[in-house]
Amino acid sequence: MATGEPTGMNATEADEPWVQALFSRSFTDWLEQQQCSLAFTTYQTGKLFLVGRKADRRADAPVSIFERNFSHCMGMCASADARTLWLSSRYQIWRFEQRPATAVPYRPAATAATVGDESQPLPEWVGQGYDVTYIPRVGYTTGHIDVHDMGIDAEGRLVFVNTMFGCLATLSERGNFKPLWRPPFLSALVPEDRCHLNGLAMRGGRPAYVTVVSRSDVADGWRDKRRDGGCVLDVATGEAVCTGLSMPHAPRFYRDQLWLLNSGTGEFGRVDLASGRFEPITFCPGYLRGLSFHGDYAIVTLSKPRDMSFQGLDLSDRLSQKGAEPQCGLQIIDLRTGTVAEWLRLEGRQVTELYDSAVLPGVRQPMALGFKTTEIERLMVIDDGILT
Repeated sequence: MATGEPTGMNATEADEPWVQALFSRSFTDWLEQQQCSLAFTTYQTGKLFLVGRKADRRADAPVSIFERNFSHCMGMCASADARTLWLSSRYQIWRFEQRPATAVPYRPAATAATVGDESQPLPEWVGQGYDVTYIPRVGYTTGHIDVHDMGIDAEGRLVFVNTMFGCLATLSERGNFKPLWRPPFLSALVPEDRCHLNGLAMRGGRPAYVTVVSRSDVADGWRDKRRDGGCVLDVATGEAVCTGLSMPHAPRFYRDQLWLLNSGTGEFGRVDLASGRFEPITFCPGYLRGLSFHGDYAIVTLSKPRDMSFQGLDLSDRLSQKGAEPQCGLQIIDLRTGTVAEWLRLEGRQVTELYDSAVLPGVRQPMALGFKTTEIERLMVIDDGILT
């Protein structure tokens, strides 16, 4: 598996790679037909993954997977043109900006003996066919507020789910965050994760719907209602528009419909806003968290259980009935048929839980800069201004 920086485990340290990526037979063809790449996060391992296709389409390894380390990275969202990417980590939110990989000048680091020694080796990604680079430009310190879903409003402002405080928030230049809205049943803005507010659906450039695991108003009270206490709330009214859900995640308003992951049952589906019913469409063999769309397809992330996290949920029984083991990876669902068109599966003890996914339209083979190597010190991009 291609990686963007050292992973801490290689062939000399173990009999198998730290993670193995498996793909459906036509996964690369789908990426090419859709003219896009995919991004997803795994907070348990602290990785941002970027998935694209190689220019040479080598039969032995046509898929490109690039990774960077960001501690406890979870929520993410991309602008419509994929030029800006937002990513939450353990106590920060980062804004990445896209740059053509071939247009990023490389400057060797200076040494005590020789300034600008051009004999220093180039980073391993140079010349590997990457077409764009995502560069972290601005980081905001939020503290560990457990940021989940993110969205960009009509003014270009980032709106995110502050799960620890149970509210929607935005960035602040002076504080850790600025609260925007909280469910009416929460009596106080306190860091107690009372209802496990986790999902956000934007509509018309505004926050429209959120998901909570329960309408609890006591510290960590949501855990007692995981099986059927979940609901979707209308941000404008504060009222529930769908109830009886099991650990719901990732509400998304797409093509005039409200889509949802009913994670405790392993189902992707939609909410009939007129009746308030959840209509399951596809069962997926894993715990669902992330959801994004591209054309006629939905991209969902699957996770394996964490300790006893499936206990008491219908998902465990559904997997047993179908003779299936929980998976970690992506499933691409055809909205026209409800079938799984393509899939990516990750195998390995170090990656078992994914959170969010994002589509990068117009990108063939993406990479990103991180902070674990000196590459971010040695790569220089000059703004396109005119020097007078």
